[in-house]
Amino acid sequence: MSSYPATEPYRSRDHGGFAGVAALLLGLALGAVVIVSVFLVKAADDARDDAAAVTKQAAPASAHDHTAHQPLPLTSFAGKAAPNAEALAEAHNAYPAALPAVPAGNLVHVNMTLKDMTVEIAPGVKYNTWAFDGHGAPGPIVHVRQGQTVEMTLKNGGSIPHSIDFHAARIAPNVAFRDTQPGESFTFRFKAGDPGVYMYHCGTKPVLAHIANGMYGAIVVSPRKALPKVDHEYVLVASEWYMNTDGLSQPASLSMEKARAMMPDWTTFNGYANQYVTHPLTAKPGETTRFYVVAAGPTLETAFHVVGTIFNRAWVNADVTNPPQKGIQTVSVAPGGGGIFDVKIDEEGLYPFVSHAFAHVDLGQVGLLKVGNPKGHMSH
Repeated sequence: MSSYPATEPYRSRDHGGFAGVAALLLGLALGAVVIVSVFLVKAADDARDDAAAVTKQAAPASAHDHTAHQPLPLTSFAGKAAPNAEALAEAHNAYPAALPAVPAGNLVHVNMTLKDMTVEIAPGVKYNTWAFDGHGAPGPIVHVRQGQTVEMTLKNGGSIPHSIDFHAARIAPNVAFRDTQPGESFTFRFKAGDPGVYMYHCGTKPVLAHIANGMYGAIVVSPRKALPKVDHEYVLVASEWYMNTDGLSQPASLSMEKARAMMPDWTTFNGYANQYVTHPLTAKPGETTRFYVVAAGPTLETAFHVVGTIFNRAWVNADVTNPPQKGIQTVSVAPGGGGIFDVKIDEEGLYPFVSHAFAHVDLGQVGLLKVGNPKGHMSH
């Protein structure tokens, strides 16, 4: 019985070899044509793009060409002061930088009233702050001893909500640092358990605006085991001012654009440009001076340095629980941070203290430590 396969098997024939070779050659020719075509199209596209670029450079920008519109630069009022700036600087009452004594007792009452007030931040330059009644910016220096309890009462005498945030406190911020409405008072307590120098500031949103408007200060928590004895102790709070006008003909207010761009008009120690150049801090030859430095910002750090000497002791990041560093020339104090620095100066003279980011010096963040009774003035 015969059977048939379902599909007849392919059988090559004698002329099939020629047909295969021809097909192969034809395929290679077509591939070459395709490759050449691709290169030609690419060259044409490049030529068209180059021509368009040249035309765009040569032609004036269209009113509908949004790429042609660039934001206008911010106007700087840096360094602008009144014509009688020197006389105004002499008449200015410098912020008292000396560290106050620690209050007696286990409970320290701290009372602050926030107020909308106009202050002078450079000779003849007025600014509308949200600050501390009776102090302006910075607020009062708070000095306590490790282990004391701080009872903080904040009264809001301003026109918008404010709060107060102590970096020295270990406490739930949603409870203690809550907003206080205009006309209201709020009291909370915290134990000053960590020695050092710390910032306090308003923590109400936007925090950038509240700090930039002058709502900041320093709290020093002295350790139970006292630091080495010194002859003078001074507190310096570094900060920036961002202004919408020059503040000469009328008080300036905050420029949030400049604050976000980190483009200050003035930078200061204790709220007023160059005040300790006109009214130097003092010491005698051979005495040791301690600086407590806080960088309030709101954004820029302070590279603290005393010209003409080296720090005998430096508690970087205000860490007084460990031995200090010695023989240090400059220390960066981060915004929101602090540091403690001792200098012993034997030779009479004028010793500038600065942020060694020298743009800050040019904008007012500089002072003098006058040692003894030197003659003459600083040349820089």
